[in-house]
Amino acid sequence: MRYIIIGAGAVGGTIGGRLAQAGHEVVLVARGAHQRALRERGLRLVTPDGDRVHRLPAVDGPDALGELRADDVLVLAVKTQDSAAALAAWAPRPVAGGATAAERLPLLCAQNGVESQRLALRLFRRVYGVCVWLPCTYVEPGVVSAAGTPLTGILHLGRFPHGTDDTARRIAADLERAHFEAPVVPEVTRWQYAKLLGNLGNALEAVTGPVVSDEAVALYERVRAEAETVLDAAGIAHAGAEEQRAARGDKVTLVPLEGAPRGGGSSWQSLARGTGTIEADYLNGEIALLGRLHGVPTPLNELLQHLADTFARERREPGSLAVAELVRLADKARTEVEQGN
Repeated sequence: MRYIIIGAGAVGGTIGGRLAQAGHEVVLVARGAHQRALRERGLRLVTPDGDRVHRLPAVDGPDALGELRADDVLVLAVKTQDSAAALAAWAPRPVAGGATAAERLPLLCAQNGVESQRLALRLFRRVYGVCVWLPCTYVEPGVVSAAGTPLTGILHLGRFPHGTDDTARRIAADLERAHFEAPVVPEVTRWQYAKLLGNLGNALEAVTGPVVSDEAVALYERVRAEAETVLDAAGIAHAGAEEQRAARGDKVTLVPLEGAPRGGGSSWQSLARGTGTIEADYLNGEIALLGRLHGVPTPLNELLQHLADTFARERREPGSLAVAELVRLADKARTEVEQGN
């Protein structure tokens, strides 16, 4: 199978680089300075077992690739806010032997949140969800780092909305030869919603910095508890803490990488790069949406969503809001809900 990585940033670049290292055919899809660097200098992947430069085909979209192959696997790794445009661009592409990508090819959504696979299923017949446990960083154009060892990451995957098949197992086998663990599970959304609960802290980290102080940790726990109440009301199952710890164990341990500091998670990185967008609408915003659908107030997640969007839109520095101020705003938002305002 040939893997086409749509969005070869931190997650996509790491998956693509590791697959290439394991001998698989890979095409990287990126934009702007990153795409130019990939084309001119290759993908430099920095990991605990060394730096490697992978000279791989790098294109800026489907037009540059032409007709797709029947053995292609599309891996969607853009941020969710960019998914609709990417899906619309790739779905109608012709495949050798007839039909289109949407009709014939498997599409993996290797992203945070749960919305992209819903969007994909509107267009693609064969959609696979991936729960991405993969600490990685887009360092600079052409360079990504992944600090996990002995495994680079754990990627639970399965058909969306549910089920498994031979394609999932073949992809998992390829990933497991490429420094990943890739359990094939019949209900991948259980793992994705568990990951979503953890990702609710992304906006908190982005606006106030690392979630390490007692104040910040306590606020995250409040945000998470609010979300768990929402998932319960919606009847949405998720993997529990003990199940997640058993799955992860000590398989992915972070180590410092020289010349490739990990400043923060994906939302922090979006602010640091000044992209103007952030994925909070599909993380904290997913909880806000479910809360409105099921009659559960979500003032804390709504606050984080609003602040993250504001920081991105105004291109503010990540971590520039004091934790104490955020706690004050959170208390105010909660009080207003309790008073019926």
